[in-house]
Amino acid sequence: MDSAESSDDDSLHGVAQQVSEAAEDLITAWNRATQTAVPRLSNLQREALSVAHRHPGINLTGLAERIGASPPAASRLCDRLEAAGLLKRRRTSANRREIELTLTSQGRDMLEVLSERRLGAIRRVLRGVPAAQRGALLAGLRAFSEAVAAAEDVVLEP
Repeated sequence: MDSAESSDDDSLHGVAQQVSEAAEDLITAWNRATQTAVPRLSNLQREALSVAHRHPGINLTGLAERIGASPPAASRLCDRLEAAGLLKRRRTSANRREIELTLTSQGRDMLEVLSERRLGAIRRVLRGVPAAQRGALLAGLRAFSEAVAAAEDVVLEP
């Protein structure tokens, strides 16, 4: 590795550290906004509901893959969400062994409430960002999102 690559790696390390710290702050604000929701959901339960919302009729294996859980763990998670009235499981007509997952109306309402609370928290934080800097923030976030999408198939190294 030459000195230019080393310098670039050092620069990227510093930027990565700052992005990580900002992401932690965002996640903290995001989670605080949803802590008073009833029923109280874990991050993984919220993620499972969001996946079921974005992919209506997803099967249990697909949900497990998307949330990074084993199928038995995803099944137990769905047990709790179903008991809370937020998720419905049913066997598919094409394959009686396959379970299809859909949100109930209560599950959709819960996601709507959580989304509104999160947006409210972000709006309150953004009031502290000078208006002249909001455009740059948005441009940077867009660029980051595009880079994440482009790197989705890349195995991330520690």
